[in-house]
Amino acid sequence: MSDPTAQQRPTRQRSAILEALANCRDFVSAQDLYARMTEDGTRIGLTTVYRALRDLEAAGAVDVVQAGAGERLYRWRPDDSHRHYLICRACGSSRPVDSEVVEEWAERIASHSGFAAVEHTVELTGVCASCQPTTDEGELPLCHWDLASETPRHRAHGCAS
Repeated sequence: MSDPTAQQRPTRQRSAILEALANCRDFVSAQDLYARMTEDGTRIGLTTVYRALRDLEAAGAVDVVQAGAGERLYRWRPDDSHRHYLICRACGSSRPVDSEVVEEWAERIASHSGFAAVEHTVELTGVCASCQPTTDEGELPLCHWDLASETPRHRAHGCAS
């Protein structure tokens, strides 16, 4: 992948954001990333984090999904390929899925409709094996994105320290 900051002025903050995001295994919100960075001693503003994530999205360097409440979540894209993910609604873990059939379908729809520059969004959510209740536990766990009482650090579990 080309350098996602090539068109932006390189700064210490942008480098720190890139490093922090690259250390996250799963999707993370701007606020969660900000909380993690400041907790680790990085001096940075929340606006700077939002701006950098917007720029990284425009550069195609991150994948973005919408959380249940409309919050945007980001994950570093390790290469130039467009990916789709299956995301656990309980813990937030994610894994890329084979999406060739989706890409072919989108191209076929574009071709048949006469549209150009067709874009698509596919979001798959479920409950991972680790979060599925045992038969005596009963209900599925709540979506981690809807747990307002949790701190960002708890939700940013997918980032390495």
